[in-house]
Formats: sequence, structure tokens, C-alpha cells
Amino acid sequence: MAKDQTPVVRLQDYAPPAYLVDRVELDFRLDPQSTRVRSRLHVRPNPDGPGGDLVLDGEDLELTALELDGAPLAGTAYKLDKDRLTITTPPERAFVLDIGTTIDPSANTRLMGLYRSNGVYCTQCEAEGFRRITFFPDRPDVLAVYTVRIEARASDAPVLLSNGNPVGSGVVAGSDRHYAVWHDPHPKPSYLFALVGGDLGRVGDTFVTASGREVTLGIYVEKGKEDRCDYALEALKRSMRWDEDAFGREYDLDVFNIVAVSDFNMGAMENKGLNVFNDKYVLASPETATDTDYANIEAIIAHEYFHNWTGNRITCRDWFQLCLKEGLTVFRDQEFSADVRSRAVERIGDVRTLKAHQFVEDAGPLAHPVRPETYKEINNFYTATVYEKGAELIRMLKTLLGADGFRAGMDLYFDRHDGTAATIEDFIGCFAEATGRKLDDFMLWYHQAGTPEVTASGRYDTAARTYELTLEQTCPPTPGQPTKQPMPIPIAFALLGPDGDEITDLKTESPAVRDGLIELTGTRERIVFTDLPAKPVPSLLRGFSAPVKLTANLTDDDLLFAAAEDSDPYNRWQAVQSLATRILIAAQAAIADGRTPEIEPRFLRSLEHTVEADALDPSFRAQVLSLPSESDIAREIGRNVDPDAIHGADQWLRGLIGGELGACLTDVYRRFGSNLPYSPDAAGAGRRALRNTALGLIAGTGQAGIETAEQHYRNADNMTDRMAGLSALTRQGAPEADAALDDFFERYRTDPLVLDKWFSLQATMTGADTLDRVTALMRHPAFSLSNPNRVRALVGAFAAANPTQFNRADGAGYRLVADFTLEIDRSNPQVAARLLSAFRSWRVLEPVRRAAAEAALRRIAGHEGLSRDSADIVERSLD
Repeated sequence: MAKDQTPVVRLQDYAPPAYLVDRVELDFRLDPQSTRVRSRLHVRPNPDGPGGDLVLDGEDLELTALELDGAPLAGTAYKLDKDRLTITTPPERAFVLDIGTTIDPSANTRLMGLYRSNGVYCTQCEAEGFRRITFFPDRPDVLAVYTVRIEARASDAPVLLSNGNPVGSGVVAGSDRHYAVWHDPHPKPSYLFALVGGDLGRVGDTFVTASGREVTLGIYVEKGKEDRCDYALEALKRSMRWDEDAFGREYDLDVFNIVAVSDFNMGAMENKGLNVFNDKYVLASPETATDTDYANIEAIIAHEYFHNWTGNRITCRDWFQLCLKEGLTVFRDQEFSADVRSRAVERIGDVRTLKAHQFVEDAGPLAHPVRPETYKEINNFYTATVYEKGAELIRMLKTLLGADGFRAGMDLYFDRHDGTAATIEDFIGCFAEATGRKLDDFMLWYHQAGTPEVTASGRYDTAARTYELTLEQTCPPTPGQPTKQPMPIPIAFALLGPDGDEITDLKTESPAVRDGLIELTGTRERIVFTDLPAKPVPSLLRGFSAPVKLTANLTDDDLLFAAAEDSDPYNRWQAVQSLATRILIAAQAAIADGRTPEIEPRFLRSLEHTVEADALDPSFRAQVLSLPSESDIAREIGRNVDPDAIHGADQWLRGLIGGELGACLTDVYRRFGSNLPYSPDAAGAGRRALRNTALGLIAGTGQAGIETAEQHYRNADNMTDRMAGLSALTRQGAPEADAALDDFFERYRTDPLVLDKWFSLQATMTGADTLDRVTALMRHPAFSLSNPNRVRALVGAFAAANPTQFNRADGAGYRLVADFTLEIDRSNPQVAARLLSAFRSWRVLEPVRRAAAEAALRRIAGHEGLSRDSADIVERSLD
């Protein structure tokens, strides 16, 4: 394997920019194949910089003009290389640099910089896309005020948008062209620049801020889809009001625009005042979007809006600080969703996501700290560790400091660093100053990779009436970090008495305990609680108060008790998950050995009790009834994983639950079949979630269950129920599934976002013919290599969400993904690299699969011309 020669970027090598750019004036003459860009940069030496040459980043640009203070630069005064323009004799004073470039938007298949897709001009500049538009110091610590003039043929692009406020528009005399001028008064880094031009429909509204300013809101979409924007628009207004109430943050421009496009590498982008979205996170109607789609739209609309303060007004000094904007903003959108929906269910969902993606990342070759120390390709660090684990660190900070201390720290951060490019040290320093608490040790969470493992051991002494709780922490080695220091871990807890109530007025002399919280700061902590008349059941890590793996000496009796009695919803759910995990791990081992699995009958009764508990939120009951995924079980096993045995255990347990709880599930299914009009709100979504979870289990009980699922599909009046019926059929591999899939395609063949669901369902079928099915779908007329959504729907779903077929023992699944990745790597390296992350857990597989996965990775690594995005992932996966 040839070693990737891409230079390593190191945090320790950070140096301030040699020059600052105070103002940028951009002039675009849009053309499908030959867009001309004129940039005027108002440059000055940075008094804190190293001096020397002025180096401007550039990629795939044709330089057409270069002037300094109005005079053309001589060829001896600059040097043009493949990826940069260097001004070798810059003045030691402020000056103006004019640069002309030409680019081809239609040929930009990477979808980075300025590209044209489906007739719409669009930009994506994070992380390093602005350099594909013009030569510029393309780094986040260079903040400038932008004025942008956009010109295009009026018939091609009647809508012309950029950041900030509109300040001018008109027609170009004697031509069929028109122009628009935008000005953003807030200094921003180049990665937040945005431009959109096209023939788009608009849905508008207004929002009045807390101080009484009226903001014009607009969502721009493909014409004919305006009626699917209502929910996104309402979600935006809810987000704006929530940020005022929860964080005291008011919007600061006269307009806020969202544009939805179909070809987009990311979910969305928070460009100042002009958010660009993948249209799957904007467009929704009951006939085309599921409840999950609606919840995702609400959360992502909120996330990108919240970036206005945590990412835009305060940005990151360098890309190593990426978690400063992303982890913090994920925490904010999670809190928003918890407030507008169900806090308990939101927390469970967030933890499910964290464990399914970030815990796996932490346990494999792609593990890295929340703030990495090095990178080769920054696009590969938009990861679950930066986002989801980054959010957990913010949550821990709030747990440790309390709500008032956290708010004081956030207020100080906003006040002190508004308009700057900040670091993690700046952020944590504000909380230390606002609360007077030392937080030096907390920085270990940002420096150290890996998931800490906490072992809890409890012992009750009947004679002494004491309960001794011992907590110990370790953190496994990760790439580049063989040894770890103990980190401060906040463990929210309660002790449950025999009646299920929390024991109040706990007595202990341990300084680690305060107000329902244990602060584990060292390797080991021993706590003795006194004067307890009976043995308690500990409820530890309540609300998942830290991103750790907890192992406690709880018996099945303890877990059954917690599943029925714990007042903490997360721990009540976790107790059921822990029991199910024990059962499934034992079952997969039995299946691998040719034995018949066994079950604890009381587990079934516990499920039945929860499902029938009408006092509980239906959405919570649906979560309890949802078993750990096959990937969850693989993660818990951790070595010599056999995906087929895990799948067999999963099918066995689902069938058993469906059969043993048949009457209970059928009763729930019938009772929650409502004639109420569809509403995507939390209450309606919760009822459907419980009913459809019951349906999935009923479908596994035989032909009668299949018929129920088929009827459910046919009678559905919304996409949530239609997809539930279709998913139940495809999961069982029933003959009726193909007919339903054909019907689904005919119903929605002209709707790309719905067809993505059709592709994904087939990619995740577990039958032996799935590989052939996926191969055939790659040749389907509706499949498009150039559309990231379609690629993720088919190949991405197969690789990431079909553990049995991707991990086929014959290696065919690996070869399929490897071949496809090499093909798409030529046109869109960012998408290719994301697909390759599916190999991240190859080392935990049993030997036959492990060897096949390694062979596929080494074949990719040896491919000539592999992009640096993909080469980085493969190299780290094999190291």
C-alpha cells in the first residue's frame, strides 16, 4: 500500500494569518460553463502575524486579472501554483487587491465551491470551498465584511441571493441580464459565504424579534413544491423564538433566507442569513414525509439557525476547533427538540444515535479526540465525535455547573467573543470565570479519544445498614493515545427503595456526592451511604449524564425492578435495553453453537406491562418496545463478531415477543388506529410510533401478521403508516413485499425524495438476494451517481445499515462497496470517503470476514489516483 503523501496539518503549528482582509467586494457574472468572478480584497498586514508573502488559496481556477491598488501586477511580483497564488512583494501597509477568475460551475461534480445542478447555481464553501471560487486566505480566522453583486440572465436565474441584506437590484442595459447586490454587515470567514441563483419558488413570512424588529423570512424551493415548505417555515419561527427565550439570542439581519437544493453533499449549511439545505430537510407533506422526516426537518432547521450565534457571530479560529460550533449547536438543537417535543424520548433518541455512531467510531481505527490534534483532510472530521460527543461535553458542563452557572458562562462567551474566531480554551475559560470553578481537568474530554468505561459495584451490609458504592474508570487505548488520564465524570444518581421511590436525605461523608450527583474525578471512588434500612437499587448515570460505557453489578431482578419503577425515564428504558442485550448476546452465542436460545420469561412480562401502561407517553412506550439493533449487539460483543448469528438472535427474539405478546400488541395496534387527521406533532407521532412498532412485531408471527402489514400498507393515508407497512413486509422478506414495492414505485416515481426511501428499503433487506437487488438498482433509470441523496439511499444504506449483507462471509458486500466507492471517488471524493467509513469496525469481525474486509480496503488503498479524502480514511482504517 502506497502511503498517502498529503501533508499533515497540526494544531501545534497554528500561526495567525500574515494578512487580514477587512472588506471583500465580489462581482459574479454567472454562466453555466464560464462564470467570471471579480474579487476586490481590502488587505492589511496583521500586526500579530508572521509577515512575509501574502498567500492566497485557490483550486481549479483560471486567473484572468491581478491588480494591486489599481495597477496590474508584474509577473515577477507573484507566483501561481496548482493550489495557491502568492504575492511575493506585498506592501507593508493596507492595500487593495483585485483578482479575476473564471470557473466552470457545470463541471463541478464535487459540489464544493460554486456549482450548477438542475439549473440552479449554488455554493458550498465549508470547509475549504471558497478557494474554488476565487483566490483568498481561505481559513476561518480571516473575517471580512462582504458586498456581493450577482449578475445572470433573467430567464435562467430570476432569483439571485447572497448573504446579508439586499441593497440593490436592476437590469443590465441593452441585455437580457439582471443583477442583485447584497451586503452583510457582520464580519465572517470565507466558509460562510453563499450564493444561489435560479428559477425558484418562494414561500415567505415575517418574524418580529423580542426587541420589535420585523425580519422577512423566505424559503426558496423548486417550483411546484412550495406547498411542502409550511412545516419548515413554522419550525424556523419556533427556533427563532426559542433562542431568544432560552439563550437570549436575537436575530440580527433584516432577512433570513433558506434555499433547498436536491444535489448537496451535506444536510445543510449555516451561511450567514442564507442557509442552504438539502431539500430532504425542508420539503414535507403527510403524503411524502414520515414523522421522522418532520422531526429531522424541525431539528435541522433549528440547528442551522442556532449557528447564527454559535458558529457565525462567533466562529472557530481554526478547523481543530470545529466542535466549538458543531458540538455546541447540536446541544442547542437537542434542547430545542426536547422542549418542543418529549424531553425523555429526545434524550433516548440522542443516546441511541451517540452509541450507534460515536461509540463505534471511538472503538475503531477512526477514533479521534473531540478536538483533534492533526488531520490530513478536514472534511473527514465532520464526525459523530465532533458533533454528538461534542454535544455531550456541553451537556456535562451544564450538569457540573448547574443551569444558572451554565447560562452565566454562555452569556459571558457571547459578550466577550462576539465577532471573533475563538478556541475551546476561550469557551471553557468563560465558564471558569463566570462560576469561579477550575475546569482544567475538563479539557481532557477535548484532548483524549475513546469512550471511558465506568464500572460500578454496590454492596449492602444488612447489619451495618450501609450501602457501599465503588466506581472505577478506565479508557481504552486509541490511535496515537495508548494511555489515558482519568477524566471528570458527572454521574447523576439516585438510590431506589423497595417501594420504588427515590430515597431522600441520603447520608454520606463523601465529598464526591452533591445534590443527586457523583463527581468521579480519579480512577476510583468509594462512597458509603449510611442508615439505610433495606438494600437499595442504584439508578446510575441518570439521563445519561456522561458519554461513558457503564457496567454495574445489577442482577436481572434489579433491572426488572428498574424497568418497572425507576422515575428516571432514560434509566427505565436502559434497564429494558440491558436485559434485551443480555438475552440477545446469549442467543447469538447459542445460535452460533447450534443450540436453542433461552429467554427470561419475566422480561416478556415487563415489556407487556410497559406497553399496556397508558399513563406512559406512547412515544416512550415505543422506545421501550424497540429492541437494541443488530449493530448495538455487535458493539457490545466487541470481538469476533458474527453478523449472521446476531441477525438470527434478533429474528428469534422478535418472533418470540410477537407471539407471546400477541394479544397485547394486537390490542395496542387496534386502539391506536385513529381516525384523527394526520398531524406531525409529538402527540400524533407518538401514537403512530407505538402502533407501528407493534405492527413490526406482529408481522413476524406468521402469515396472519404479514396480511396485517399488507393491509396496513394499502390503507395508509400518510407516509409514516405507508412506510411502516412496507418496512414490515420487506423486513420479513415476504412474497407480498415485491408487489408492495412495485406499487410504491408507481405511486411516487416522480418524487425523488420519496424514491430515496424506496431505494433504502431494498438496500436494507436481509435476504440472500439483496446483493443482486442492490446491483440491479445501481442500473435502475432512477438511480443517479451524481445525486448524493440517491447514493446514500442505496449504497450508503447497504453499507451502513445492512450488517448481514454488507458483511457477507464471501466478501461480496465489501467488493460491491469498494468498486462503487472507487467509481464515485473520481467525481465526488467527499461522498466516497463517507461511504468508506462503513469499514470502520472491520477489526472486530470474526476472522473470515475480517480478512475479506481488509482485502477490500487494501485494494482501495492501492488504487492509483485515489482522492486525498478517501486515501485518508483508508489509511487510518488500516493503520
